[in-house]
Amino acid sequence: MTISSALLNVNVQLLDQSLRLLPALDDATCRHIGTQLRHIIEFYECFLTGVRDGVVDYDARRRDIALEQCRAAAEHRIRGISWSLTRVREDRLLLVRMEDAPAGLEDELLPSSTSRELQSLMSHTTHHFALIAMTLRGRGVEVERDFGVARSTLRHQERMAAACAR
Repeated sequence: MTISSALLNVNVQLLDQSLRLLPALDDATCRHIGTQLRHIIEFYECFLTGVRDGVVDYDARRRDIALEQCRAAAEHRIRGISWSLTRVREDRLLLVRMEDAPAGLEDELLPSSTSRELQSLMSHTTHHFALIAMTLRGRGVEVERDFGVARSTLRHQERMAAACAR
């Protein structure tokens, strides 16, 4: 398995976690996490557009309010993203428009790659999942134990548990 395919698989697994979570929520509860979920979805869509065009611009998000308010809309878009991710076949060079660039550098493009952006999306998604998990738990909604927990933290917890078991 290549680095790129491993990263694709991890990102699809993360999106699958959100698809397992959403059916347990009604639209009213979903609205409490809607901005986080929309943000994640639109970052992936910007990445996929960038893979097609060679330039990724995460600031070019549509900011589609329907994703914040309608669980079915979010589910539909997440399924489409997952399907599209499985179609990314090669690690290639990309240019990324500098996000939050200092004045005068707004149009600067930085070199990157498909794999690097997939790693960034993995981290970005996990971070926003942590915010979603905190919000839902605060509202009494159960989420998977590892939802929003970084893979490195999960590995560390497993090593600690194994060490304690000895």
